[in-house]
Amino acid sequence: MTPAEPKQAATVLLLRDGRPGLEVYLLRRTRGMPFAGGMTAYPGGGVDPRDGDTEIGWTGPAPDQWAAAFGCGERTARELVCAAVRETFEEAGVLLAGLPDGAVVPDVSGDDWEEQRQALLSRELSLAGLLADRGLVLRSDLLRPFAHWITPPVEPRRYDTKFFAAALPVGQEARDVSGEADEAAWLSPAAALAELETGTRPMMPPTTHTLGQLTGFPDVATALAGSPPQPVQPISPRFEDTPDGRWAVLPDGTRIRLAVPLPS
Repeated sequence: MTPAEPKQAATVLLLRDGRPGLEVYLLRRTRGMPFAGGMTAYPGGGVDPRDGDTEIGWTGPAPDQWAAAFGCGERTARELVCAAVRETFEEAGVLLAGLPDGAVVPDVSGDDWEEQRQALLSRELSLAGLLADRGLVLRSDLLRPFAHWITPPVEPRRYDTKFFAAALPVGQEARDVSGEADEAAWLSPAAALAELETGTRPMMPPTTHTLGQLTGFPDVATALAGSPPQPVQPISPRFEDTPDGRWAVLPDGTRIRLAVPLPS
């Protein structure tokens, strides 16, 4: 069979400094979801064609710089950065945008903001339209390239996903507003991986691996400064069955045990 063409997608590791150190915002997808139901993941999703709107207000690294970072075309890079910002607002209520003078918008939790967030979800409003209405610009400088994963060809539903990292803006709070999740939490990477080991927090290999990468950083500043060499090399695992379980095997030989079955 001909492998399915991967869909372009963006996901964001939203970070903050908590009492135990670095924390990341995680969503547990509802079990009824057609893809990765019951799995813990980051805010993110597929590209909306309007994410490539060239009229959007923008400050920070330009699309051509993001294209170099992820080894893709400039239009695709523009779409991915916009998708990262849009999905973070849709799923976590956090907006990586600011005024043209450089100030980051401090609070986006009011009823008027919620109305526009809902309009984004229904696709009645584009990200470019929201920012223009508010007199804001997208802040691509708040994002960092972090990883690039492509679903293996054997899977019927495939995504070409670029992972970004971003600090929670001062004055904003991540909120459990996603209709696609039944739990949202700030956890240290080590705590999330410990729950994976006990079987209480299943997750896909890209989430497992990127959480493992985060464990090496003591705080947000260090994590954002530790961006990988560019262009970020894509990872497409293969699967291997052994007597002690099923594994995702990465190109460098790293083996990740696939998520345990969900509790009944």
